[in-house]
Amino acid sequence: MTAPDVERLREVGLFGGLNDEALESLGHAHEVVSAPVGSDVFREGEPGREMFVVLEGQVELYRVINGYETIIASVAKNDWFGEMSMLDILPRQATARVILPTTLLRLTAHDLDVLYRRDLKAYSLLVLNMAREMSRRLRLADAIVADMRALHRPPPGDPSHSD
Repeated sequence: MTAPDVERLREVGLFGGLNDEALESLGHAHEVVSAPVGSDVFREGEPGREMFVVLEGQVELYRVINGYETIIASVAKNDWFGEMSMLDILPRQATARVILPTTLLRLTAHDLDVLYRRDLKAYSLLVLNMAREMSRRLRLADAIVADMRALHRPPPGDPSHSD
């Protein structure tokens, strides 16, 4: 599969602020993977030392809760996923299933280590972009938890209300 060019990578927020040399290196040094509909990119509980950028297509991330698949996110062109295992070195928290024909750029922990050694500024920008997206996702998750708690709380004035 053909490596993405610099202009294509410039569209991906993860690579925001990286210079042409760093983008060229990322585009050519990493594996581009074609994933058919219904395939799993990775499964919940597996070890993971890689992340993926969606170049084309769509992937759903879900967890099995009480025997049911519960979708926790959907990612599409220019989004990325799987970065948590790159940072915390814990098993995958979800399964990533392809729902449209998808092309992915695969980045490994080794790839990031090589970038760190070659271009500290590019590495720092990439990790900062990753952290910003994780912060955005955490804020969204916090809002969902707050909404759910509010739904399960008795209204003010109800005798079971405990404030």
